[in-house]
Amino acid sequence: MAEHPVIGYLVWAVLFGAIFAWEGIGLLRAGDAFPTLSDATRAVMSHPAGRWALFALWLWFGWHTFVRGWHFLLRDAS
Repeated sequence: MAEHPVIGYLVWAVLFGAIFAWEGIGLLRAGDAFPTLSDATRAVMSHPAGRWALFALWLWFGWHTFVRGWHFLLRDAS
């Protein structure tokens, strides 16, 4: 059984914690100019180039998360 990389779990926990903290601060300070993630996404999605960039990012993330490294459908039939 392979050892789990603890540092990887720690990095993901810090990243998700930072995202939740950013959103929480943005929601608590609604009157300030502190943007939430939905505000930032709305600003990017207001331009066609931003929509294409987010779509490309979504495809890239999905490919690297779910498809890359899977050999079940991609292996040679011989």
